Amino acid sequence: MDSIISTFTSGTRLRDMIRAIRACKTAAEERAVVRKECAAIRASINENDQEERHRNLAKLMFIHMLGYPTHFGQMECLKLIASSGFPEKRIGYLGLMLLLDERQEVLMLVTNSLKQDLNHMNPYIVGLALCALGNICSAEMARDLAPEVERLLQFRDPNIRKKAALCSIRIIKKVPDLAENFINPTASLLKEKHHGVLITGIQLCTDLCKLCPEALEYFRKKCTEVLVKTLRDVVNSPYTPEYDIGGITDPFLHIRLLRLLRVLGQGDTDASDCMNDILAQVASKTESNKNAGNAILYECVETIMSIEDNGGLRVLAINILGRFLSNRDNNIRYVALNMLMKAISVDSQAVQRHRTTILECVKDTDASIRKRALELVYLLMNETNVEPLTKELIEYLEVSDQEFKGDLTAKICSIVEKFSPNKIWYIDQMLKVLSEAGNFVKDEVCHALIVVISNAADLHGYTVRALYRLFQASPEQESLVRVAVWCIGEYGDLLISNIGMLDIEDPLTVTESDAVDVVEIAMKRHSSDLTTKAMTLIALLKLSSRFPSCSERIREIIVQHKGNFVLELQQRSIEFNSILEKHKNIRSALVERMPVLDEATFSGRKSSSVPTTVSTSATSLKAPNGTVKPAAPLVDLLDLSSDDVPAPSSSGFDFLQDLLGVDMAPSSAPSNTNQATKTRADALLDLLSIGSSPLQNSPSSIDIISLSQEKPPPVVALDGLPSPSPAPSRAASQPTVGPILDLLDGLSSHLPAPENNRTSPAYPSIVAFESSNLRINFSFSKTDGNPQSTEVKATFSNLSQNVYTDFIFQAAVPKFLQLHLDPASSNTLPAGGADSVKQTLKITNTQHGKKSLVMRIRVAYKVNGKDMLEEGQISHFPRGL
Repeated sequence: MDSIISTFTSGTRLRDMIRAIRACKTAAEERAVVRKECAAIRASINENDQEERHRNLAKLMFIHMLGYPTHFGQMECLKLIASSGFPEKRIGYLGLMLLLDERQEVLMLVTNSLKQDLNHMNPYIVGLALCALGNICSAEMARDLAPEVERLLQFRDPNIRKKAALCSIRIIKKVPDLAENFINPTASLLKEKHHGVLITGIQLCTDLCKLCPEALEYFRKKCTEVLVKTLRDVVNSPYTPEYDIGGITDPFLHIRLLRLLRVLGQGDTDASDCMNDILAQVASKTESNKNAGNAILYECVETIMSIEDNGGLRVLAINILGRFLSNRDNNIRYVALNMLMKAISVDSQAVQRHRTTILECVKDTDASIRKRALELVYLLMNETNVEPLTKELIEYLEVSDQEFKGDLTAKICSIVEKFSPNKIWYIDQMLKVLSEAGNFVKDEVCHALIVVISNAADLHGYTVRALYRLFQASPEQESLVRVAVWCIGEYGDLLISNIGMLDIEDPLTVTESDAVDVVEIAMKRHSSDLTTKAMTLIALLKLSSRFPSCSERIREIIVQHKGNFVLELQQRSIEFNSILEKHKNIRSALVERMPVLDEATFSGRKSSSVPTTVSTSATSLKAPNGTVKPAAPLVDLLDLSSDDVPAPSSSGFDFLQDLLGVDMAPSSAPSNTNQATKTRADALLDLLSIGSSPLQNSPSSIDIISLSQEKPPPVVALDGLPSPSPAPSRAASQPTVGPILDLLDGLSSHLPAPENNRTSPAYPSIVAFESSNLRINFSFSKTDGNPQSTEVKATFSNLSQNVYTDFIFQAAVPKFLQLHLDPASSNTLPAGGADSVKQTLKITNTQHGKKSLVMRIRVAYKVNGKDMLEEGQISHFPRGL
């Protein structure tokens, strides 16, 4: 290694250096060789050795390509460019393009040399200057040298005109204001006979049309016919060895002409009419057995689909794409599918004719083609073809690859839901999907299927029998198991009695024990998750009422899970066992068949929320898009859509009514509506062991969110409970706790009494919210004698180095809390935490001792005039507030 390095001198040839670097066996050896050579080049530069300058720069370019720093040789490029000889200029310009870019300040020093070389008598030197300018031209250089480049567009040498056209493209992209200066010279280039000049002129014309509306109008009026004639001449030209590729004359010129015609014809009827004939000729005459011909046909199709309407031409173009789908080349098929997806919005009927070929692409071995074809099939779906296409997709689902089943299943489910002609067809197709790929079906799809089944009263028996058969054939599909267990739990009696038999069904004999066996198998499956096992327990509870002869066996299955390590299953097992043993008088009412679920209820339940109160310290908030929003948009702050906010009368009841099957229909007498609502609330609270309903004057609806966050209180026994009749109203009674339903047996019979706050305890401060830009600290204090009220002092600290202006703090709390915000100490938050903004919040907890504080916050401010927004939820308040 030392011998290799020792041979390096400033006179080492480039070939020797490359050979030495390639001889290195490790990266460390290579770095040593490069370091030694760079030191020799620096020494030569310091000595101003003109003989070695071009050799040094050649070495630096090779070192630069290896990724090593070569900035110390940039000035050598300028010196070589300023020399008079062509060899030195050539290596200097090459180094300039490799070692520098338009962001380098030293580049400004070369502008004068470029200007001189653009006016040089030697056309080769002019070509070097144009090449360099087209690669590294900056906006300032473009303005300075544009007149010289414009003049060279009319130069006698076609190679110089070609290079000048390419250089002009970069100039107009860097400085679009100069585009108008190049319109007339470019128009003259479109009449060139030299193909190289013509191609560059067409590309320059295309870019001018995209950048300058005036240029687009000029070329449409003056040059459309010229371009059409040129394309016709190229299409009809005889064999020319100089330009022939695969039997086609200059396909590159074909493609450039078609792209320019596409730009000129888009949005202009006259220009489109002028080019219709030649496009039809290209589409029908071009051979598609070579890749060059396919490229021309693709550009021709894209041009036809982009210009103004011509029905016959578009049908011809779509037929060409149909031929592409039969090509063996995956790339050609893929671009054809892409183009058909665009064409379907223009002429869907023409695309429909190639439906069979597209469907075959769904079964292709290439994953990209499969996915793109599946998306195209989805777009082709309508009410008339949904049945045959869905049948084909489901048949392919049986043999498709595992990695493709997820996408295919999602599309089939979406198609069936969107275009189903009737409910029985919808149920049949969904059951087929569940049996073939149930593990890939999303929960939302299963829920939607259950909603449809519950609405199809005449198909309940048919559905539960079909699910029974499919479960025995495909017990490994999780989603199928869930839907089957739910249906057997709801309609198990129809399964046994064969009620609602359809003509298309085969007779089926199922005993009560067989139905219980199915649910038990689902329960004992090792692959069943928590949701499935919880659903099986509910189904067993319902079957205990529908099949009295199997009640004892069902109880034994349920009892097996009393010691389950999963708390959810353990709790359900204990509670359901208590119902079976001690509360048989209410069991039938608890497990009645669920009422019909409509889609509005189903979708509303997912986003149901009780009304909340919201406070803010400002009247309006300016959004980032410049519009002004109301200061306290309730649904916006809580991430709810105003269209989905349920009415406060029964959203909570509907959810639990569907879960438990309890009939809590509102009273028919309008005068007793409030009384009936409160009665149902008390009964439901007793049933769930939550406690008595609040006695404050508040809306009668139940705060489901708050209940879920509440610490579960002790509960009392269920013994002595009368039959399920409306509970007496407690509106006028004192706040004592009566007998409460207890499904867990034997626990304390009273709720804990709230402690008397004789002295105000000290509560620790908390960091309520923290991001990379902002920190919010809360400190708490209480007033003696009023434990429900809490005063919160909020301190806002700026963690960034920018000043925040127009600072606004907003907060929203649930219904059981009342919030008041005092004005903030300032609306400007200094940078770096130098100072802070303070604001006081007063919170009243009407459920003090039962429910903890919870709050959603939003902070808006501006940074350097830009609107910023941060949001969060605070749920870690100290206990006792």
